[in-house]
Amino acid sequence: MYLIKVPTSQGGMHKTGSEKAPDMIVDAISDFYTSEDSHKHNFIIDKVTIINNNLEDTNNMIFQKAEELLDNKCLFIGGDHSITYPIFKAFAKKHQNPGIIVFDAHPDCVNLFHPPSHEDWLRTLIEDGYLQPENVILVATRNIDETEKEFLEKNNIKVYHAKNMRYDMDTICDGIMELAHNFGALYLSIDIDAIDPAFAPGTGYIEPAGLTSRDMVYFVNRIKKMKNFRAADIVEVNPDKDINEMTIKLAAKLAVELW
Repeated sequence: MYLIKVPTSQGGMHKTGSEKAPDMIVDAISDFYTSEDSHKHNFIIDKVTIINNNLEDTNNMIFQKAEELLDNKCLFIGGDHSITYPIFKAFAKKHQNPGIIVFDAHPDCVNLFHPPSHEDWLRTLIEDGYLQPENVILVATRNIDETEKEFLEKNNIKVYHAKNMRYDMDTICDGIMELAHNFGALYLSIDIDAIDPAFAPGTGYIEPAGLTSRDMVYFVNRIKKMKNFRAADIVEVNPDKDINEMTIKLAAKLAVELW
């Protein structure tokens, strides 16, 4: 599996810090001998060239790198969540009927912007025609803007709200995977704020009452085994806001579990 570092926070609405995460997460991966399935990780490390102070050109560089490598299984490490827009754009070019599972406290569907920020990337992918609304699954959401609520309802986008995920994770995961089984190719996007800040404090937008770290590892270990799983990203880790590198190490563990 390729691991591609995407060290940019240019789409992060002036909340810098996440650009530091990729190097630190990759360094922390060496602390894990194997995954919980006893698989020894052996990532092929690559990196996107970032064009400072130019989000559009940076997105073009991300798109080019994704287009180059997405014939292989890939894990992209951000960086803010806007990086998913150019990556999935390349993913949609590679695969028919692509779909996405997004673990995120927020739907990221506020506006239609070009280039999109980390608050708009999902809506922009949909409205630009790279992603069909029925091929979107949002998981662990718990802070939704009124504009986003209207967009989600209008497009009948499937949402697993955090408040409804208190019990029976097996059944919830079964439902998510049953929906994702219909995608021609599956992309997994993990915003670290899907996880409760008690486990992942190092992120720009703290949202209480999220998933536990064990919940997230459980989902990852099931979803990665799907036959149509092709690529993933982990985003919105901010080392400047972290405590004892808790969030860095959790992101590294999730990367190892995706191997």
